[in-house]
Amino acid sequence: MTTLEPVAEIAVLIYPGAQLGAVHGMTDLLSVANLMAQRRYGENAPALRFSQWRPGEDGQRLERVLDSHPGRAGEPDFIVLPPAVVAPITAEDAAPLALWLRRKHDAGATLASVCAGAFLLGETGLLENRSATTHWFYANDFAERFPSARMEIDKLVIDDGDLITAGGIMAWTDLGLKLVDRLMGPTTMLDTARFLLVDPPGREQRHYSVFSPKLRHGDEAILRVQHWLQATGAREATLAAMSDKAGLEPRTFLRRFRKATGLKPTEYCQHLRVGKARETLEATTRSVEQIAWDVGYEDPGAFRKIFIKVTGLSPRDYRHRFGLARLHGAAEPADA
Repeated sequence: MTTLEPVAEIAVLIYPGAQLGAVHGMTDLLSVANLMAQRRYGENAPALRFSQWRPGEDGQRLERVLDSHPGRAGEPDFIVLPPAVVAPITAEDAAPLALWLRRKHDAGATLASVCAGAFLLGETGLLENRSATTHWFYANDFAERFPSARMEIDKLVIDDGDLITAGGIMAWTDLGLKLVDRLMGPTTMLDTARFLLVDPPGREQRHYSVFSPKLRHGDEAILRVQHWLQATGAREATLAAMSDKAGLEPRTFLRRFRKATGLKPTEYCQHLRVGKARETLEATTRSVEQIAWDVGYEDPGAFRKIFIKVTGLSPRDYRHRFGLARLHGAAEPADA
């Protein structure tokens, strides 16, 4: 461990149910960053202080249980809330931790969450009217529990200055590298990424996320349409057909559909069709033109534009990254 004067302390909070793999992984990443800085800059290298904190026996007072610079005074400059192992922390379990986090934030600390750690951050009240992300799997639950937060689920990392949220369960690597970049500079960040063989920050969560429609909104007419769209692949999804299925006038249907699902009907259908296309791209070597037709698009060019809009990747790039046929050595179609 480095003995250089630290430029900042990054604390990882071990809350009830926190994923210890991410806790130790983040600690290792910061240790590697210090090593990379020392090797490149020698005695003039910047260094990070990293620590792990957890509640004491009384469940209230928090204490350092690991410290790269033991014996030094000071408070954490950054506090990282790692993913949860199984499910997000409950409001009851989060209450004492949220108070501690709020006090640290009021004193100048930056708070950062990974995956379901955003639920603990949300309990502080600090995400009200602020942009945030979490794992796509928890997007609807998060929006219901913290409706005043501005959810941007497509983004893997949102750096909002004093609050940083990262989406995927492995996004602690992206968050860690972003902190290294902020505190030690891009050269050390890239050296750390190369050493760990991980991609530098810049990925998007929508490359990986699966469309998870809201179904627990309580509007039976709209839910009936959603079930019909799912069963038919949204192939006959005209406004007239959907309104008729709901038993509503078109204007009323449009208003209630968006209120219930958070999407316009056209956007909802695009997500459904792209979801079907993704499955085919992953599992087969069918051409993009064939897949476009299968999911209801007569114009392959229009399909490509919508696919890029939803996933952030072209169909060819998506297959290149995620296709099972490619992993097994099958030839990729020339027009994919």
